[in-house]
Amino acid sequence: MLFIAVDDLRPTLGCYGDKTAITPHLDRLASVGTVFQHAYCQQALCSPSRLSLLTGKRPDTTRVWDLSTHFREALPDTITLPQFFKQHGYQTQGIGKIFHGNGKPASDPPSWTQKPLLAINRDPKLRYALAKNLQGSGLKRRATEAADVPDDTYIDGQVCEAAIKRLTKFKADGSPFFLAVGFRKPHLPFCAPSRFWNLYQKGDIPLPAHQAHPTNAPEQATRSWRELEGYTDIPDDGELTSDKIQQLRHGYYACVSYIDTQIGRILMHLSELKLSDNTLIVVWGDHGFHLGEQHLWTKANNYELSTRVPLIVALPKRTSGSGDIKRTDNNTTCSKLVELVDLYPTLAEICGLPLPHGLEGTSFYPLLKNPEQAWKHAAFSQHPRDKTSNRHKSHGDIMGYSVRTDRYRYVEWRQWKSGKIVARELYDYETSDIETENCIGIPQYAGTQQKLERILSAGWKHATPPIKKSVE
Repeated sequence: MLFIAVDDLRPTLGCYGDKTAITPHLDRLASVGTVFQHAYCQQALCSPSRLSLLTGKRPDTTRVWDLSTHFREALPDTITLPQFFKQHGYQTQGIGKIFHGNGKPASDPPSWTQKPLLAINRDPKLRYALAKNLQGSGLKRRATEAADVPDDTYIDGQVCEAAIKRLTKFKADGSPFFLAVGFRKPHLPFCAPSRFWNLYQKGDIPLPAHQAHPTNAPEQATRSWRELEGYTDIPDDGELTSDKIQQLRHGYYACVSYIDTQIGRILMHLSELKLSDNTLIVVWGDHGFHLGEQHLWTKANNYELSTRVPLIVALPKRTSGSGDIKRTDNNTTCSKLVELVDLYPTLAEICGLPLPHGLEGTSFYPLLKNPEQAWKHAAFSQHPRDKTSNRHKSHGDIMGYSVRTDRYRYVEWRQWKSGKIVARELYDYETSDIETENCIGIPQYAGTQQKLERILSAGWKHATPPIKKSVE
């Protein structure tokens, strides 16, 4: 299995209908796989999202809501996704950012048969290439960089090279493998070799749509995580000129194309090794990203642009697992609601392995057979807030719980200790593809609100598909 994680990647890909993005390699993969149009993370922040996927459990179970907590503090005996494959005879290795990029949460030795590589990046020389950005201190220099350098000047190029070498070794060994490859871009800073910036003309980069907070949204919903602030070319108040907004968006697209090329190199090597036909390939983003839409930047909220992620699954042409479906030469698009927490049981089922007990997701293997069949009616996300500060610790003082249906998003902001609801949101995607007006209090939505309250209160177990369930 080739399991590729991309940091901060929203569906800014040609295969998702983005008319600006230049992503030929992922588009080619999508042409032989299933593209999930409505996939959602469980919390729009790197470590909580990744840990939810990798344990098959939701944030309130992993007890990971921030960037500093290690999941084994709450779940010391849990079996991670790579650990599960390791137990079933797979050679497992992580290269790049898989769990998290810094500190103790970046490491989990029980998951791997081979020592992880390039899991932590605290070296400015792997983040920046230009002399002006290598001066100073801290990890935040300028928010963008275009440098005339080889791809492997930056860490993601080195991750690509390491993945290619590891695939060669796996081929020689002949054992089944689970290779997790984690790319850091398009995470800030938006640094990429100049040739990827040159793919785009600055004037062709569209400005963000809906550059204002949703009408009547509560303060908790639109509070900035202040991830962009702190870079030397970003004002402390976060207010940006149209030129700076366009430069940042240009940099994001350049980084997406840079990563697309690295993934393309890995896929080409997989083909050259004659491993493509029997390798399951999965590409996913850990959460979405705001690029000035709704007057928001980065992630750390419950809105569509932060919680919706790209997810592409390409089955092997030959399979030794369940064996009843395999890769074809036709692209399949699935519009059903799926969640990243569903990946763990799905991959186990595809590979013909017994489903672990205690997972909190649903295998969407049936959607790979029939993407039009009836499926779960809701996806669940959440995000914490402290009372007043921009960043939270642990679960924060207030938790925003969100439910996404095919048409609506409903959010309740609850005090952590008492459970008291302090704010609500309701958005109708039939009127806009992103949230523009909080419909709470509008009479025509009263009945809809009551239905969504019941769905959110009932939780994920009551939103599973109307078929035999894969979750114990």
